[in-house]
This record gives sequence, structure tokens and C-alpha cells, in this order.
Amino acid sequence: MSHPLLPGVLDLVQQAGEAILPFWRQGVEVVEKADASPVTAADLAAHRILAEGLLALEPSIPVLSEEDADIAQSERAGWSRWWLVDPLDGTKEFIADSEEFTVNVALIERGEVVFGVVGIPATGVIYHGGRAFGAWRVAPGEPPRAINVRETPASGLTVVASRRHGSALQEPLLTALVARFGDIERVSVGSSLKFCQLAEGGADFYPRLAPTSQWDTAAAQGVLEGAGGAVLTLQGEPLRYEARESLLNPFFLALPADAKWRGLIVEEAKALG
Repeated sequence: MSHPLLPGVLDLVQQAGEAILPFWRQGVEVVEKADASPVTAADLAAHRILAEGLLALEPSIPVLSEEDADIAQSERAGWSRWWLVDPLDGTKEFIADSEEFTVNVALIERGEVVFGVVGIPATGVIYHGGRAFGAWRVAPGEPPRAINVRETPASGLTVVASRRHGSALQEPLLTALVARFGDIERVSVGSSLKFCQLAEGGADFYPRLAPTSQWDTAAAQGVLEGAGGAVLTLQGEPLRYEARESLLNPFFLALPADAKWRGLIVEEAKALG
């Protein structure tokens, strides 16, 4: 089962990745945006392909992109579905010549992710998924492979974290997991790939107690939900994408939906939130 718009989005994400690569490891000029985050010509090239391509794919669905986000909340409140786009997530990784940057497109309907697509331009790998469609990893020259979150290991829990945006607030959560499972392994990963690592069974938990924007998370949330995962606020509710005034997300927890320790970690998180 697949969504009828998915093939077109997969093609656009691949095109956006191909537009980014000529700038990679070329000493591209970096401009600082109003919020002090960096933007490059690669971000803008990918944005143009996605914004124009998504509107051509389905003109009735508006596009909210990181590179064109100055849209009044009053206008966004009238949308029933829209595209949420990060043309180049992990710009700092891109600037640092890392491979850990992604192209992200999610279809949102009434605040929920219908499906998301996450492309890795440096490798050509694309993840896609949604709660109703499962989750898949597509690598160049290989057939699509279904992916799923893994069962929690008896010991050796793996926690994935941002390479550049850690938070001391997460330590009480990790302490609770250490008490339950013993030592935990911490792995640092850039961009939306943290969600994808959970989705394909490479890690067990991603707590994010530092700021993110809606376009940073929506596409990869779709992949994780399709793989049997969940993204929860600190109150234990699913992370949603209503047309709020602020485009910042609340803090969240990403984990397997059926994890037996879900209740434990949510109770610990409620004490923080």
C-alpha cells in the first residue's frame, strides 16, 4: 500500500539531492539568517526544486519550507493539508563536509504526518514511510527494503543524540534508563538521520530536549511511525503539527511505540515538563 503522491515526492527528493551535491565540499559561501542559523546556495537550490515541484505535483496543497516560512498563522490555520519541507537539514554538517545532511518532505493533514521522505544526497539512500504505509529504505541499485524498530535489547540500550545540540535536561531520563537496563551506549548523529537510525533498528531512543522546528522533524517522524515508532511530547502525547503561531516544536521523545519502558520514560519526562 502506498500514497498516490509518494512516487512524485521520491523523484523530487532525489532531484533536490542532486542539486545539492555540486556545492558539497566546495567551500560554499555561508550566509547567516535572522535567527543566526546558516544557509547556503545548496539550501536555496534544493528549495526551488521542491517548492516548484510539489506545487506542480498537486497545486491544491500549499508548501511550508524552511526557506520560505514567512507565512502568517492566520493563513496557515486555513490549510487542511500541506507540505512541510526542509530542503537541506543538517546545514552545519554539510558545511563541515560530513555526509549527515538530508532532504526532508512530509505531507501533513490536520496536524498529523501522512507520510515522510528523507533523502541522503551523499549516499543516494532514501527513507520513506507513514503510519498507514510502513517504512522503507531505498539504496541505489538495491530493491526497497522494509524497515522496523527493533525490540528493546535485554541490556545495552542505544540512545541517539544530536551531534551539535545536546542538552543537560536529558540526563534524568538517561539515568532512569541506566537504572532499568544498565549501561547505555550513546551515539551522536546529525540531522533527521537520528529518527531513521531508530526506524531501521540501529538505536532505541532519541530524546530531544533542545529546540527544533517543525520542518526538522516531520518527514523523519513519518518514517519512524511507519516503522513502528512514536514521537511523543514530554506529556506523552503524539507530536503534532497544527498551524501554531510558533513553528518551533515542543521537546520530544522518539522511541518504539510498543517499548515496555515507554511508561517509565514518559513519567520521568513529565517531571521535567
